[in-house]
Amino acid sequence: MTGFRKAATTAILGATLMASLMLGGCVTLLPKTKPAQLYQFGQNIGSSPDKPATAGAAPIGLRLSTGFSRAAEGDRILTVAGSETAYIAEARWITPASVMFDEAASRAFEVPGGPFRLLQRGDIGSGNATLRIEVVTFEADYPSGFNSTPNVVVRVRAMLNGPNDHGLPRAMEFTSTKPAGQNRVGEIVGAFDAATTDVLSQVATWSASQVAGA
Repeated sequence: MTGFRKAATTAILGATLMASLMLGGCVTLLPKTKPAQLYQFGQNIGSSPDKPATAGAAPIGLRLSTGFSRAAEGDRILTVAGSETAYIAEARWITPASVMFDEAASRAFEVPGGPFRLLQRGDIGSGNATLRIEVVTFEADYPSGFNSTPNVVVRVRAMLNGPNDHGLPRAMEFTSTKPAGQNRVGEIVGAFDAATTDVLSQVATWSASQVAGA
């Protein structure tokens, strides 16, 4: 009996597929779903340095690492309204937010003529610094419910260990809040981009000043 059911099912699927081919693809065996629109941020960070290093100054080797809030680290765009959280439907980051933020942070410290030179795995040498950037908040915050216009909030905690800190890191928290012009995905993504650029600029400026004053 089991073999008959399997054969009958195969025959039905075969007939359905044949009908689909005969109709020129008018029949589909899969449900139609609207594809998600893909977005990105942080692509232009570091393209034009605000404060290039003094000519002849040797850049400081820097080991950079990042961490990310678990709720926002994936490819979905996190929104918050009071105690409620949600992800924007039919919209995704082109790669996980944690990956794009890590790449943006690298660009922020790889500015030509800047005070730092990013070290890769295996690079050795004395007089280097380490910087850990933990992303605590990365969300679109709706102050008056999900029908209002949101503000994008990016908050990070930076922990810097300079060449002369003897293993004791300096820590500072940085926050950037950027309003979205409208409650539309494109406007919200633009605010994420602006807030990321701003907060990484703050971290880079602080790091440079801390190492320079060490």
